[in-house]
Amino acid sequence: MTRNMKRAGFALWGAVVVALGALVWLQLAGPDGSDPLNLTDTLGQGDYALTTTDGGAFTSDNLKGGATAVFFGFTHCPEVCPTTLGDVSMWQEALATDGQALNVYFVTVDPERDTVDTLRDYVSWVPGVTGVSGTPEQVKAAEAAFRIYARQVPLDGGGYTMDHSASVLLFDDQGRFYEPIGYQEGIDRALAKIRRMIAS
Repeated sequence: MTRNMKRAGFALWGAVVVALGALVWLQLAGPDGSDPLNLTDTLGQGDYALTTTDGGAFTSDNLKGGATAVFFGFTHCPEVCPTTLGDVSMWQEALATDGQALNVYFVTVDPERDTVDTLRDYVSWVPGVTGVSGTPEQVKAAEAAFRIYARQVPLDGGGYTMDHSASVLLFDDQGRFYEPIGYQEGIDRALAKIRRMIAS
């Protein structure tokens, strides 16, 4: 095969990939800008009931009544979780200057190690953060409701870590999903999203 034929082949495959991407986009994105996956009404909803570090229950009702954020992680997390909690601390400090606050729930993806007591110590230094744990079955139900990816990853020499979704999910005062904040998205962008949600 000549070099020109190879280039033509690559170009053809590139066009196919672009066309497939456009098809998927057209199927997922409604022409009126609607939410085709119905995330606004369904994310965070479902039949789950876990236990919070303040002794209450964590259900879909906890998403209502104020600006709320939900983050899934675990206490043995080497980087993503402590970094995100540090970001949350900065958000809360900035929001407090405006007389605002964010209800934050840190839901474990590692219920085998993260008891309620363990989580209470882990999140205690961040204002407005409540830890959430439960049985493995209860945690799986919550992961499904929030469409969270999480799995155990074995470590050399024994033990394990967890691979998991890293976004913070925002919910308005009606308990409806608003939008995510990506990992290390930046404090200005994150605060803009939170304040926009509170004002909506």
